[in-house]
Amino acid sequence: MFTRAVTRLGRKRPPSEIHANEGSLNFQNQIFKGTQSWAASLDNLLHDPAGVAEFMDFLKKEFSDENLLFWLACEDFKKTEDQEEMKRKAKAIYTTFLCSKAPSQVNVEGRPKVGEQTLKLPHPLMFEKLQEQIFNLMKYDSYTRFLRSEKFQKLQESEGQVTGTSTAGESAPKRASRIYNT
Repeated sequence: MFTRAVTRLGRKRPPSEIHANEGSLNFQNQIFKGTQSWAASLDNLLHDPAGVAEFMDFLKKEFSDENLLFWLACEDFKKTEDQEEMKRKAKAIYTTFLCSKAPSQVNVEGRPKVGEQTLKLPHPLMFEKLQEQIFNLMKYDSYTRFLRSEKFQKLQESEGQVTGTSTAGESAPKRASRIYNT
């Protein structure tokens, strides 16, 4: 975890400010920008609209965008407060991604324990375990392929040209380590 008390500008920060920011996405995004942030973690990529768009484009070309669509639908579902809206979204998630005849069925272990009764009384975290499975599937499969893809390499190169930094010959994890430890 990042625990240095001195910012890049050399200004000392009080301990409360240091610990308040540790591990937060906002703090990480201050350090990493664009593709550098995306290469640091799948979580960073999924919380950046531009990253989601690029990752979605990559997944569509691989015919595996259902995982990201499911993850995004679950994120949206968790933020829903109105009970009727939650019922509608729960049913849509179930019929689109989880039932046996789903048009964009996701590959989750075991049969989802989502039935008619569960859909009638939805709660914000009802898809959480399934969403975690899909997150891990993306993290260890499609996300790693995305980072090695020609598409991602081109994005990094074009970003490097815009910012004036050269990233040629340096892997994404090595670059993230170099930036994080500066």
